[in-house]
Amino acid sequence: MFEHLYVLDGRNHSILRVDPRHGVVETVTDQTGYMPDGIVTTPDRIYWTTMGKPTRTLATADASSDAAWDFSTPNGSVRTCALDGSGQTQVVPDGTITTGKQLTADVDAGLLYFCDREGTTVYRVATDGTGLTPLVHNTRDDTWTQECVGVASDPVNGFIYWTQKGPSKGGLGRILRAGLDLPEGETASTRTDIEVLWDGLPEPIDLHLDPDTNTVFWTDRGEAPSGNTLNRAAIPGKGHSGAAPKILAGGFDEAIGLAVDTDAALVYVSDLGGSIRTVEIDGDHTVREIVHLPDSTFTGIAGL
Repeated sequence: MFEHLYVLDGRNHSILRVDPRHGVVETVTDQTGYMPDGIVTTPDRIYWTTMGKPTRTLATADASSDAAWDFSTPNGSVRTCALDGSGQTQVVPDGTITTGKQLTADVDAGLLYFCDREGTTVYRVATDGTGLTPLVHNTRDDTWTQECVGVASDPVNGFIYWTQKGPSKGGLGRILRAGLDLPEGETASTRTDIEVLWDGLPEPIDLHLDPDTNTVFWTDRGEAPSGNTLNRAAIPGKGHSGAAPKILAGGFDEAIGLAVDTDAALVYVSDLGGSIRTVEIDGDHTVREIVHLPDSTFTGIAGL
């Protein structure tokens, strides 16, 4: 069971540590860089991505909406620090990528996988910053369906999974799968082993795989009733599409991050409204809010 949660506060450029039993919150660091988004923890380190500093595009748009900001300038990063916030370094330096999104780790192999939304790319990099490799790269067009956001790796079976959320509230989201390694003679842009597992989703964001139960969980920040939800589905076999997902909970305020505690049979969901809620995996999927900070916007979340 998780002893602590680590959640990113995008508005305040912070990493917060949360006691999941009592909801006590403390700041690990308030120097994450602009717009931290994806986070993963190991027994002694925290790794996270940043989206970088955007420019304001529409002064009349809601500042919390994607339409209000332009993230196309490459100034994202991947960073790391100790669990107490000390010793921060950049794994992937500012400007190497455009907008870092969800991050996951293969701890045994010392590898990180992450998405670059505006860069329309899924990357792999070693935890020491070496070997930055694009695994998937999409060519952008005016449909806004190429942006990669959520990511999960399955090193045992040799697959990478990711979401392409589509336009905001557009109902064009997809979850895809490909091999962890590029097919011989192919590139991230030309690889032919990509499978579309789900399409027509409201707006899928972050992913979590549970290989032991052959299950994938994901958040969705699209339009209700199918959006702003936590979803679960069986992982389909190779060459097959996924079955319709089961909605475990809804009513979130722009659901983003999720951390699955299989021992406790709980999923922790973080949202841009500054809330963390627990959702029971089994039974009636009871939802309980454990933290609400109205001056925060929560993005990625991880448990340890």
